[in-house]
Amino acid sequence: MSEPTGTPGTTHFGFRDVPVAEKQKLVGEVFSSVARKYDVMNDAMSLGIHRVWKRFFVATSHVRRGDRVLDLAGGTGDIAALLQDRVGETGELVLGDINGDMLRVGRDRLTDRGLVRGFEYVQCNAERLPFPDASFDLVTMAFGLRNVTDKDAALREIARVLKPGGQARVLEFSEVKAEWFRPLYDFHSFQVLPRLGRLLANDADSYRYLAESIRKHPPQDALKAMMEAAGLARCSYRNLSAGIVAIHTGYKA
Repeated sequence: MSEPTGTPGTTHFGFRDVPVAEKQKLVGEVFSSVARKYDVMNDAMSLGIHRVWKRFFVATSHVRRGDRVLDLAGGTGDIAALLQDRVGETGELVLGDINGDMLRVGRDRLTDRGLVRGFEYVQCNAERLPFPDASFDLVTMAFGLRNVTDKDAALREIARVLKPGGQARVLEFSEVKAEWFRPLYDFHSFQVLPRLGRLLANDADSYRYLAESIRKHPPQDALKAMMEAAGLARCSYRNLSAGIVAIHTGYKA
């Protein structure tokens, strides 16, 4: 089901309630707007720490040489580039993203770095993946799940396309656990970030939505329960940077 709100037939788009059918279009417009400035956006949102989070996310995954990996919300290819060394020449990396602009940016950047062999690019909706059952050893999704309208459906699809014993990994902004830090974090999110968006990309609204989307995303224990309900086993999470982000892990039984 889509994210519940107070009004039937609606879902969250940041702090706004919008018709369920419109959210995908609205999110698409945000990411088409920021596609060329996506790295700058992530640096602004995380003060550059997102690069450390992503490296740790990949380094602690159970990926091996020869594995077939699906990176959903593959964006500009950051996660896939980090995974490439680990799956080796015999492995395969599929970048999936619902947004064609983001996918093209990722393809171009990886190609410019000479990363061509073993990569495949698929424009797809995480809620309805175009892959057979038991297709992948690992499915990753970094900073993308909070933008999905029907998160439960996406998690069920991730479980479906995993091979038995395969691993699902979700890296996402989450609920800050340090009480003293929350006012500072809120100030950065709602006062500093939109101004940076206007300055860096002439787009305050998209940056404001991204900050709001974090607050509407299920916190750690709720997302863990959702992963279990989707059919994943041995689900757990690990907070990074006091819970600003969390790495969620589950396995296909």
